[in-house]
Amino acid sequence: MLFNSLQFLLFFIVVTLSYFSLKWQGRWILLLVASCYFYMVFQPSYILILFLTIIIDYIAGIWIERSSGRSRRWLLILSLISNLGILAFFKYLGFFTENIAGLFDFLDMPHIAETVTAGANRVFVKVLHIFGKSGISSYKDNMSILPIGLSFHTFQAMSYTIEVYRGNQKAERHFGIYALYVMFYPQLVAGPIERPQNVLWQFHKTFAYDAENVKAGLMQMAFGLFKKLVIADRLAMLVDYAYGNPSEQNGLTLLAATFFYTFQIYCDFSGYSDVAIGAARVMGFTLMENFRTPYIAQSISEFWRRWHISLSTWFRDYLYIPLGGNRKGEFRQYLNMLIVFLASGLWHGPNWTYVIWGGLNGVYQILAVLRDKLLSKLGFSSTQPSLITSPVHDRESQKSPVRVVINTLITFVLIMLTWVFFRARSVGDAFMILGRIGTLSFSDVIQSPMNAVEMWFSLFLIVFLLIKEAFVLSIPTRNTVQFVLLFTLITFVTYLFGVFSSNQFIYFQF
Repeated sequence: MLFNSLQFLLFFIVVTLSYFSLKWQGRWILLLVASCYFYMVFQPSYILILFLTIIIDYIAGIWIERSSGRSRRWLLILSLISNLGILAFFKYLGFFTENIAGLFDFLDMPHIAETVTAGANRVFVKVLHIFGKSGISSYKDNMSILPIGLSFHTFQAMSYTIEVYRGNQKAERHFGIYALYVMFYPQLVAGPIERPQNVLWQFHKTFAYDAENVKAGLMQMAFGLFKKLVIADRLAMLVDYAYGNPSEQNGLTLLAATFFYTFQIYCDFSGYSDVAIGAARVMGFTLMENFRTPYIAQSISEFWRRWHISLSTWFRDYLYIPLGGNRKGEFRQYLNMLIVFLASGLWHGPNWTYVIWGGLNGVYQILAVLRDKLLSKLGFSSTQPSLITSPVHDRESQKSPVRVVINTLITFVLIMLTWVFFRARSVGDAFMILGRIGTLSFSDVIQSPMNAVEMWFSLFLIVFLLIKEAFVLSIPTRNTVQFVLLFTLITFVTYLFGVFSSNQFIYFQF
């Protein structure tokens, strides 16, 4: 069920009104049933996969808490293998087998390659038939039928067993509440990826109706839909046109499309997060912030402390630090950084474009740390803390405005170039796009399905977004009259200028 649909609007109203009319015993049941329905609207049969992971981790959490010594560690490992195994099968089976096949081809062993690929595809197709999928000839068709939000709820489930193992969270005995923790409909499909100590206790609490929470939540939802429908889906018209057939586009068109995509993906994903966080807040629940004005960051490190915060901190806490972080020498620190970003890239999808995207960001991080260390040796102050191991820091008050602008522009351009790999359909397309952007001519004319008015309006929307975020302009909600006027205005503008083509949120595919 898409947030940008009439079906969700009716669903949200019915569920929220029913929620406040019930006592605690009825509320968790309502939310669990509603979450199941919300997920099953996309593909009913895949809820069986979700229930399987829930049962595994619910039992594992209790056993881990009761155990000690090596058995405790092995239970955690089995739980993680179960979760990662399901994720790997449905999301990465074809990617790995096809690359193994490519390696065999390189070694001039085509028969073995065909056997490996065919065998993997047969297994996959048989499992798909169990879930009612027919006509699937190979794993390449998998991307269109991938269980929606699989990476998100898998990581959230894994964080539960890890935190129980670490002693930071007591094992949840109430099966329904634990299932709700994994399936809570606002953030089930695309996050934020929550931690059990932040959310589980909230499902045990009865939240009274709070007008301020309702107003703040509705306003955040309204602005999230504005970002999605008015900005992201409008920018998508040029992006889809240019990236759909890049070989026929000139450099200026591809540069404009890449610039637009940089804001499309932000408005699309942060818009989803706004709706998710706002919907939860209306009912009294608090979900973690997932974006913090990333495009005003002055370094790559700062950008990654502001972009997709729930995933960045997940990799920091559950991969970077366990690998040793920066505690085992410089080489290990750089290796750990690279591993984290390569894993982050692969998390996004079974394609080398995502891996390269993650690797580029990892290289950026390493170069930034090396630069800061060199500046420190030369007697200059380090400009930024390293990687994702540090919390968000306020900017240094003594920085000159010129330096701030230059740092921000350099960071923005570097990030924009990485989005080429994220959006391109293949590595070859990505390098072709970068090549044409690098050799663009001033005589080029932007080829676009958008007319001149749409193009200028899109640029106006981007400037408006940047001004709002650069000056951290909040939307007031405490005054009821102001709230009604602003909420009505945002809703009206969204209805008037929104692109209502039922475009799926970009991160649903992950």
